[in-house]
Amino acid sequence: MWLGKVVGNVVATRKDDTLVGYKLLIVQPLNLDGLNTMSIRVAIDTVGAGNGETVLVLEGSSARKVASTDKSAVDAAIVGIVDTMELEGVAKAQYWVQKG
Repeated sequence: MWLGKVVGNVVATRKDDTLVGYKLLIVQPLNLDGLNTMSIRVAIDTVGAGNGETVLVLEGSSARKVASTDKSAVDAAIVGIVDTMELEGVAKAQYWVQKG
């Protein structure tokens, strides 16, 4: 599981049947400094996430279990929207400022 920021969405009118009904979002993985760490990923949205939100993402077989079947064409799934985080006893925003 990793943290990411939703930076966009994907519209695909033709796609695998196992993806029908899912919103596809573009997610930028984050490190603890709140900075981009890797290339962007596409994930199905299972929680109603929106642009700019920090989310929890599962990958691989765990992500497929969130989808309708274990044989779905899913490699990443958004499973949570982060309200707050606490690192080393301080809130996320304070942590990032202190580390800066």
